[in-house]
Amino acid sequence: MSRESDFYLRRLHSLLGIIPVGLFVAQHLVINHFATRGPEAFNNASNFMGNLPFVLFLEWFIIYIPLLFHGFYGVYIAFTANNNVQRYGTFRNWMFMLQRITGVFLVVFIAWHIYQTRIQKALGADVDYDMMADILANPFMLAFYIAGVVAATFHLANGVWSFLVSWGITQSPRSQQIVTYVSMVIFLILTVIGVQALFAFV
Repeated sequence: MSRESDFYLRRLHSLLGIIPVGLFVAQHLVINHFATRGPEAFNNASNFMGNLPFVLFLEWFIIYIPLLFHGFYGVYIAFTANNNVQRYGTFRNWMFMLQRITGVFLVVFIAWHIYQTRIQKALGADVDYDMMADILANPFMLAFYIAGVVAATFHLANGVWSFLVSWGITQSPRSQQIVTYVSMVIFLILTVIGVQALFAFV
């Protein structure tokens, strides 16, 4: 792969990680959070999203295709990256390594989540509160989903920092430090929303 094509693919990978994939992750966590209001509230929110006009078009071109590219190209980046935290144990080097680790884990987690929900729906199952309650009744699945939510919220929040830096939006050390704090707040808020939603199914 030429250096120029790699540059543009990495820019596309970064952009899709925020728009639309990052926005979808945030929206998905908020919809799941309706479970804290009870089964009926969650089912109504889920049914609303599932009955949007052109839902198949939206799922494939706003979610699945961007997610597939971001995920698989991200795995390529992860396995070709030079992690040097043992030599340079700075905060940003650790964030760089954790971004790659969570990305690889999320490929596995998201594939399994899609299998348990979307593929089962295609086979005739109802994707509703009861389905998620049955899945999360297994302690191993609950722990796996908690890890998946934390990995997703970290990956998105740290990805916001990386996006703003790589696109030249935050260039000064001061602006990058401010965005570090902002990304931490994003991580904490989305993690609380996501984990609260999981325990609402238990």
